Amino acid sequence: MSTATSSTASATRELPARLAGEARKKPGQLRRLPAVPSDPAGRELLAHFYRALGDPSRLSLLAFCAVAERTGNECVDHVGLSQGRVSAHLACLVSCGLVTSRREGRYVYYRVENPKVAELVRLGVEITAGHAASIAECAAVAKSR
Repeated sequence: MSTATSSTASATRELPARLAGEARKKPGQLRRLPAVPSDPAGRELLAHFYRALGDPSRLSLLAFCAVAERTGNECVDHVGLSQGRVSAHLACLVSCGLVTSRREGRYVYYRVENPKVAELVRLGVEITAGHAASIAECAAVAKSR
């Protein structure tokens, strides 16, 4: 193999590592794709996770419980829905692992333990702020109610 061919092959092998390094150094530039499950069941599970976040009341409860631990009554007052509806939303969030609960006497307390959940909500707010009109008009995700 010639020296020119050898150096070209070496540069080709090094390119992915260099590009990955550049992606870490320069935000907004070249990035790797997020790891989305390759199997249909894994993708469905991920979509199910996002559907748990797809209700305005649940998003409000997530943000509220991310700031501090809250009682069920505080959650009802915060979202302004009936106790039964709020309980159903909180049960969804707890069963999906987005919120934890603990009982103390007559009260149940809810909170977001995983800071990544609060960060996910914050990122959603940040992203939608820049695309509010197009998201609002998107027929593919229009309310089905």
